[in-house]
Amino acid sequence: MRLLVVAVGQRVPDWAQTAWDDYAKRFPPELRVELKAVKTEPRAGGKALDALLAAERQRIEAAIPRGSRVVVLDERGTALSTRALADRLGAWQLGGDDVALVIGGPDGLDPGLRAAAHERIRLSDLTLPHALVRVLLVEQLYRAWSVRAGHPYHRE
Repeated sequence: MRLLVVAVGQRVPDWAQTAWDDYAKRFPPELRVELKAVKTEPRAGGKALDALLAAERQRIEAAIPRGSRVVVLDERGTALSTRALADRLGAWQLGGDDVALVIGGPDGLDPGLRAAAHERIRLSDLTLPHALVRVLLVEQLYRAWSVRAGHPYHRE
């Protein structure tokens, strides 16, 4: 199974890329984690917000392999504990499909994309910088895997 994180925005600070790389290499071969960054639609030129989000939606959808389960990160999504995320990861693995986790751009995600997703989850009630969201997401996915594997990384 593959977890594909599709994130709007191509440039992140070096510390965020280093942290992403560190966690991504920890996953076992049967659970690969990949990052696909898609271009942010330029905010200049007076484009309407819905046009910006629609352009980003096209890029996001093009990055998601056909047949993938789509999970969007949304501030109004379901809050999950670590244990609940571990259970969700287990269900995804049993389902057998790749999972695409989508992180929106500065203005969020196209409403139609959010509505069409299989699931909507949130990482925090706080507003977080996008680079930090990538790191937090991959760390939490690794922690969820470690819970399922009985790995000592997670302690309760």
